[in-house]
Amino acid sequence: MRARRSMRLPNYDYTQNGVYFVTICTYRFASLFGRIVDGYVQLNGLGRLVEEEWQRTAEVRPSVELDLFVVMPNHLHGLIWISHSPKEPMSGKNTTLGANSLGSIIAQYKSVVTKRSRNLADPVHWPIWKRNYYDHIVRNEGSLERIRRYILENPARWREDRFFCD
Repeated sequence: MRARRSMRLPNYDYTQNGVYFVTICTYRFASLFGRIVDGYVQLNGLGRLVEEEWQRTAEVRPSVELDLFVVMPNHLHGLIWISHSPKEPMSGKNTTLGANSLGSIIAQYKSVVTKRSRNLADPVHWPIWKRNYYDHIVRNEGSLERIRRYILENPARWREDRFFCD
């Protein structure tokens, strides 16, 4: 059996304080969350659940603060700030999936959305999420501002998006 190649930056501690730009895609890029009409996102029931749980991420994790995000028909883009207080315990040895790592935050988010989606009037009968997610470590203010602009403009540029599907 072939081992999956990690998309994470080798030897990077994903529990450390910082800003991360993440993109989480649906399985097979299926448009499960709604549609774009005249440059604006119109979320369906599952899309609203995805948005609601994303916002709850900061409520259930004291080390997380959310910045701009957008739920698109088949993916979510979001900026996450991880900021541990000096007294808060870090995750330990595994810095990719440790308790306070970016990986654990995304994994828990995807799991909760999947579980809650089963209670929708029109539940999804196949996997919601792709197995992994994309991340970018934001290293300076200029990069942060470019990403914010990208998130804000994403619905209006939907037809040009690499994740676009009709």
